Amino acid sequence: MENDILIVDDDTAIREAMGEYMGMSGYNTSGVATAEEALEVLRTNRIQVVITDIALPGMDGLELTDRIRKEHDIDVIVMTGYSGDYSYEEAINKGASDFVFKPVRFEELLLRLKRVLRERKLTGERVLMLEKLKRLSITDGLTKLYNSRHFYNQLKGEIGRSNRYQHSLSLLIIDIDKFKDYNDTYGHLEGDKVLVRLGQLIRSLLRKMDSAYRYGGEEFTVILPETEAEEAKTVAQRIRNVVMQEAFRPTENGTVCITISIGVSEYHPPEDVAAFVQRADKALYISKEKGRNRVSVLYADTSPS
Repeated sequence: MENDILIVDDDTAIREAMGEYMGMSGYNTSGVATAEEALEVLRTNRIQVVITDIALPGMDGLELTDRIRKEHDIDVIVMTGYSGDYSYEEAINKGASDFVFKPVRFEELLLRLKRVLRERKLTGERVLMLEKLKRLSITDGLTKLYNSRHFYNQLKGEIGRSNRYQHSLSLLIIDIDKFKDYNDTYGHLEGDKVLVRLGQLIRSLLRKMDSAYRYGGEEFTVILPETEAEEAKTVAQRIRNVVMQEAFRPTENGTVCITISIGVSEYHPPEDVAAFVQRADKALYISKEKGRNRVSVLYADTSPS
């Protein structure tokens, strides 16, 4: 629920009166007398805003506010009857969203609560929008795979982990054979269907730790952490075989199958990202030269296989 409020005050009369007023205004309220009880409630209940007195038995309201902001995504409105002992700045520095003096006028508190909830909603919408924009910035719009920009960022990170933990790391570069001919014959819309389906097939054949990317045009890449070249070659052959068996229907006159060529390389420290990718790209070129529809591995210090 979106309007769950927890009131923390050791004065039962104030707590109940405040809860009754908030309830009449459409909010779901609960109340406790101590900060310790409040923290226990927050562990098992979804609360949007805590309204707390500063003067509490045991842990005070400012320490409670600090704990809440560190441990939960919950806003806090702080109340105090000691205007000379506590400042607005002190409460805000502890993470409070607002600060009011006792005796509290319930009408004023309700206005402050509405403002806090409104800002909370706007912040949530802003976070969701930024997350969506971030996803869009790293995602290929057609295939919904990651794009080439994210590929290079991710590959740098995987190389760093490979060097740090001495784990193997392999890379596949995949290219659709004679894709230009397919587009020229059946049109780009049908070609797009092939790209989308190929992205789905590749993703379905990977582990959770692996990641697939649309590298550009009809090329795809796959990063395989903790994978040696021979294992990567097996993965590549599996992808090639599944794609070869997939039937497309660009016209009403029957089905068409496509093939792919794949280049495989295993990271060889201390080479950089460009050298690693270039070696996989050379392996792909070898697959093309040998007649397409095949997998080639190019090792750092040996001839291709």
